[in-house]
Amino acid sequence: MFKYSNTNKRYYTLDYYYKTKFNSKVAKINLDGNFTCPNIDGKVGFGGCIYCLNGSSDSNKKKTLLEQFEEKKQIMLHKWPNSKLIGYFQANTNTYDKVEVLKEKYELILKQKDVIGLSIATRADAIDDDVLNYLEELNKKTYLTIELGLQTIHEKTSILINRCHTIQKLRKRNIDVVVHIINGLPYETKEMMIDTIRYLNKLDIQGIKIHMLSIVKGTKLESMYKTKPFKILSNEEYIDIVCDQLEYLNENIVIHRLTGDPLKEQLIAPKWILNKIDILNGIDKELKIRNTYQGIKKIENEQR
Repeated sequence: MFKYSNTNKRYYTLDYYYKTKFNSKVAKINLDGNFTCPNIDGKVGFGGCIYCLNGSSDSNKKKTLLEQFEEKKQIMLHKWPNSKLIGYFQANTNTYDKVEVLKEKYELILKQKDVIGLSIATRADAIDDDVLNYLEELNKKTYLTIELGLQTIHEKTSILINRCHTIQKLRKRNIDVVVHIINGLPYETKEMMIDTIRYLNKLDIQGIKIHMLSIVKGTKLESMYKTKPFKILSNEEYIDIVCDQLEYLNENIVIHRLTGDPLKEQLIAPKWILNKIDILNGIDKELKIRNTYQGIKKIENEQR
């Protein structure tokens, strides 16, 4: 019934995108490349962003890239036999090193059987011209996606301009961009969260990941919340906001994620976020009740 879905979802599903593009189920293999971050090592700041745990688990850091890859590959192939694979460099800032180091790590994964591409999570201020040139070269050889943490548009203008300028530079090299946003940041209103979507519609992005703010042990946000607690969205409020955001979002932007996956033992709040299936089902149910779908409000506004 819906344009970009093979499961009758009311939004452009990543599974549909992959199956259309590669004629196959595609699984992403999360990897820790042992990179750091400008906001951890002191170049920009120390300790990471307020919600950041500074990377993935210690168990990953004790394993080589190939050990991580093989372990997680077996898990994915058990779930989805005959899947194609994408190496996902997820932890910290995965372009924050010399090009020679990036080549060694990226191309090691690309050599593995059934790997059709890479997804690389990074920051806008960690893609210099040398890295950009290499990413352009890589993009001509394989399927490549760069994931950027925008989180919100409601920051200092200089930060926002820098991030958007990086998106423009990547798109000029024909590199696909996926943007991350976070709902429920301290003191943001529902309208502010929808404004972030309205702004993203003006950018040439190919995908989006929507997260709920998680307060995790050991982060600056934990201290902030304990010192001066701020309002945390309820499950119902989050579902309502996400559905509004989907209604405004361009219909051709692929939905890579609609909620996060915090570890239970690390999570302080909100506890409801641990029930991912309920959240996704709640979004589906609310869109059905509204009889709406991704992009409907943007389409209606354009037709006026």
